[in-house]
Amino acid sequence: MNRKNFLKSLLLLPAGAAAMKLSQFHQSASELPASDRMPVVFIGHGSPMNAIEDNNFTQTLATLGQRWERPKAILVISAHWLTRGSTSVATSPAPETVCDFGGFPEELYKIKYSAPGSPDFAKQVVENVKSIQVHEDHEMGFDHGAWTILKHIYPAANIPVFQMSIDYNKPPQWHFALAAELKNLREKGVLIIGSGNIVHNLRLVTFQDFSQKYDWAVEFDEYVKQRILAGDYEALVNYQSFGRAAQLSVPTNDHYLPMLYTLGLLDKNEAVNFTYEEVLGGSISMRCFESA
Repeated sequence: MNRKNFLKSLLLLPAGAAAMKLSQFHQSASELPASDRMPVVFIGHGSPMNAIEDNNFTQTLATLGQRWERPKAILVISAHWLTRGSTSVATSPAPETVCDFGGFPEELYKIKYSAPGSPDFAKQVVENVKSIQVHEDHEMGFDHGAWTILKHIYPAANIPVFQMSIDYNKPPQWHFALAAELKNLREKGVLIIGSGNIVHNLRLVTFQDFSQKYDWAVEFDEYVKQRILAGDYEALVNYQSFGRAAQLSVPTNDHYLPMLYTLGLLDKNEAVNFTYEEVLGGSISMRCFESA
């Protein structure tokens, strides 16, 4: 009997019997296996230094993996794996930790995030995406958009992880639409993370006072928040129309596009929770959110 018919049947029973039957229903429901459906997440990853720092942001990351159901695998769509003219998915069973940056402390380069890959789920991406051909990449490891955040979310590195590239030749609307073809992975227990930054202007970062916030950065970050709350994703696909604040906040959209994948993966009217909000260095938004 489904839930609707069961509740209707309670109306035909005496009060005591109805209460007993309802109690039995709740007990049975609690014994059912949890749904495999996983949330979809956007993480504003910021500096690679977050991998080794203990701050409000990394402490927040540490709470996420503790309250989510354990995923069967994790797909990361990162600002740091850009391809041109094609889209690839990593199929390596043992991905390496990639230090795709320079000029940082030696401690950072010694970190190894040793999670296994997920060739089987990666090949499901190849099979399920119909609008384009997704290519298998047998060499790609974990770029810092992936491992610097996963190190805090799942420090045991015992959940398979794989990445999908961003075709940087394509416009925002194309990426938003492509994301919808990945939705069925959520139903199979795959946690999908977009990793980038809503506001990301490295040329204007200020290191003298890292807590500084440029007015235009705060303005655009708040604009994005309000459009997400309103479910107006089309406005965020066409972010350039917001004017000067958008131009300064997104001088190149490599870090912005992962957010569009996260929005494209949401179901219609699916609620969103903001898990972290902060602007650092004047021009870096650390905003994070997840499906509710």
